[in-house]
Amino acid sequence: MPATDLSNVLRIRYKFQFKNGKEKQFDVLLNEQTLQVIQSSHVRNPEWTKLNYNQCENCPLKEDVEYCPVAVNIAHLIDEFKLSTSYDKTRVVVETPERTFAQDTTVQSGLSAILGIYMTTSGCPILDFLRPMVRFHLPFATADETVFRAVSMYLVAQYFRERRGLEPNWNLEGLVNIYKEVGTVNKGMWKRLSKASGFDANVNALIVLSALGDALRFSLKIDLENLSPIFTKYMG
Repeated sequence: MPATDLSNVLRIRYKFQFKNGKEKQFDVLLNEQTLQVIQSSHVRNPEWTKLNYNQCENCPLKEDVEYCPVAVNIAHLIDEFKLSTSYDKTRVVVETPERTFAQDTTVQSGLSAILGIYMTTSGCPILDFLRPMVRFHLPFATADETVFRAVSMYLVAQYFRERRGLEPNWNLEGLVNIYKEVGTVNKGMWKRLSKASGFDANVNALIVLSALGDALRFSLKIDLENLSPIFTKYMG
């Protein structure tokens, strides 16, 4: 897609603003209908982006796929932050079509948020299940917010399955299984980045994502029950 053709394109912009006045800006361009990331042109893919380079244990892609789609799309981020450390301070500004978010945080936290977008929109058959949440992207979400968004996404998906004559799953077991597989992918990507990065910001950003996914999977029903008081009106 030509750079000037922004029809049917959803843009999420991340700005990392540092105290020394420097700024790093990244525009994530997505197909508005499919939420598939629109790849930017580049000269070559690094060696560590090849599919068989520390390939995820549960990867369903076959040998005819040369490169890991997630690795290819995050390669420019890894290169930009390869000399950064996790707790470098930064102000992260996130612009979505509906609103702008800003938070004084760490490189690790900001990277974790933008990596989450790229990873779920790059075409990984496992991470694709989380792609609908990107349309309502909420950077720096709390644990309760993440649980609410994930469960809401999953139940809406079951609604659409039922409308199309498919069997729905309303007990959330499917969501738990999805996050189990996602956790394996996150650990696989961590292995890739641990060999590709010069410093720890990139790697630790993946650790944050992995930890959040594991925590959600193991405490999903408990955390969800904590939200039950706000639904009192529906219990009568």
